[in-house]
Amino acid sequence: MPRIRFPRRSSLQYWPRKRARRHFAAIRNWPSQKDAKPVGFAGYKVGMLHATIQDNKATSMTKGTEIVIPLTVIECPPITIIGIRTYTKDAYGRHPTHTLFAEKLDKEIGRTILLPKKQTASIANIKPEELSDVRLIIATQPKLTSIGKKKPDVFELAIGSSTVADKLAYAKNMLGKDITIQDIITEGMHVDTHAITKGRGVLGPVQRHGVNIRHHKSEKTKRGPGSLGPWHGTFNWPVAHQGQAGYWQRTEFNKWIVRVSKTPEGINPKSGWLRYGNIKNSYILLKGSIGGPSKRLITLTQPIRPPKQPMQQPGQITWLSTEA
Repeated sequence: MPRIRFPRRSSLQYWPRKRARRHFAAIRNWPSQKDAKPVGFAGYKVGMLHATIQDNKATSMTKGTEIVIPLTVIECPPITIIGIRTYTKDAYGRHPTHTLFAEKLDKEIGRTILLPKKQTASIANIKPEELSDVRLIIATQPKLTSIGKKKPDVFELAIGSSTVADKLAYAKNMLGKDITIQDIITEGMHVDTHAITKGRGVLGPVQRHGVNIRHHKSEKTKRGPGSLGPWHGTFNWPVAHQGQAGYWQRTEFNKWIVRVSKTPEGINPKSGWLRYGNIKNSYILLKGSIGGPSKRLITLTQPIRPPKQPMQQPGQITWLSTEA
């Protein structure tokens, strides 16, 4: 039989394979939405569990019976709208024009960003017809959780609606106020998750790209590619080399929300969650797994390519593995 060869052992879909710049995702394309409210939320990954749920999918072979599904737990304390950022657009792209902050802010926010001593502009003087977009500046509240972190995460969050005037009106009304997960996400809907995966440091070609370990009589090395390219060539980047593995930004589409709970009753194990502690705030249960370790900030957004089938309410959860 002919020998099976694998000239391409690793995907070139993601490049370069280097560390992310920060520990939470940078979203470049925001989904569209009709309602004038934020298109996403953020929470901290707790861990995973499994549960038995009543299958209510119409086309499923197990409809009406109990099935076991894996779930990811995300704690979602309220997030605070600390500022507004406006943008204009021209032939060279989008440019920020004004950045305005609320009058009263938590002292912990100064740990993350340098707050201005004086506002450069007034909200009343901003005209929506001169703008192309309005976004919110959001700060999380990790001090309300058990992860032992006080420094909040500050990032931008897009606002839904087709008109800039509605976005600006919503931003003015909500400046300095808190948003809860129940205001953005409901049970049964789909969301996209944006996260930074676990960092695994520098790994060789075998673990990083999955190349085969060569024969024991091979020259120079066994755990490396067969050829690095011609003698007269330079560094051949498609060839598998050692380098950074993990700590990459990854997006997963259409994750199903099984539960949105205001209170943490019945979700905490007796000994607490491993490497996390106890949940103290609202939380959500997502079907399946998502990237990142525990305590990692997860950004949830409206689906940018929603599924063709309409969203359905999840079946009743009859048992959780934390209840054992």
